[in-house]
Amino acid sequence: MSVLDQLWQTIESRKGTDPESSWTAKLLAKGPEKCAEKFGEEAIEAVIEAVRGDRAALTREAADVLYHLLVMLAARDVALGDVLSELAGRQGMSGLDEKAARDPD
Repeated sequence: MSVLDQLWQTIESRKGTDPESSWTAKLLAKGPEKCAEKFGEEAIEAVIEAVRGDRAALTREAADVLYHLLVMLAARDVALGDVLSELAGRQGMSGLDEKAARDPD
């Protein structure tokens, strides 16, 4: 089992638990909008570190982004497996072709 799968299971197990028992439970209790806001904050921090070129800081922020992405997905009941299936379906397809297939412009 991958570390992402393990993290996903942990996040899922925190749904509906006491918000004082874990950071994940606290985020989930605040609702999907707050989870999305927190994901956005972490994404911005990762972008800042990417621009700065600080590899160690970017690594830490990227881990935060992945964690908060999974929390956001869980808050909206979007399974990690569904996201991974979507990615798998895109393998072997040019990114330009994939974008053109879903973009009406």
